[in-house]
Amino acid sequence: MSEERGQDGTRRSGGPRKAQEIFDATLDLLAAKGYDGLTIEGVAQRSGVNKTTLYRWWPSKGALLGAALVGTRRLGLEPPDTGSLQGDLESLLQTVVNLLTVPPGSDIAVSTLGAVTQSPELAAHVREFFADRLARERPLFERAMARGELPADTDPMLLVDLLAGAAWLRVALRQLPVEGDFVARAVRTVLKGASTG
Repeated sequence: MSEERGQDGTRRSGGPRKAQEIFDATLDLLAAKGYDGLTIEGVAQRSGVNKTTLYRWWPSKGALLGAALVGTRRLGLEPPDTGSLQGDLESLLQTVVNLLTVPPGSDIAVSTLGAVTQSPELAAHVREFFADRLARERPLFERAMARGELPADTDPMLLVDLLAGAAWLRVALRQLPVEGDFVARAVRTVLKGASTG
């Protein structure tokens, strides 16, 4: 097992043999106790891994949570390929809605959102998580451009921000229910606009 680290001390390749167990324990503890209750010691106890091993790979709980968000199989959802941009974006947005409304994903997402505002270190890791997600979703937009559904200068990040932002605002901040047609309406509005013209 090789140990390679970036300048921030987080792992870049390789990893401890029980990485998925560690990531699961990290996310379980976050969902149960929030970011304040997340500790390296607690993750060590839940995962059955010595805390010195965890500190060797991740020097802080922010680094560990960042690695868990990027490396867990729980959140490693494959981007959709429905054959149409509308269908792909609806599937993508439904995934976000499910993440925000179905435990334990909803507990993880909301706890992470709250913690990001308090921890610049975690914020850097969350940016890495979203950059990884966008890189995985980019083929969806490339296919839509090839089909002529989007212009070549489309900003995929802006489209994702508009759609995911609508879900985050409604569910996490306004705490409103998501109606049955919310996903389709949100995608249609982003793609076609709200005006009658």
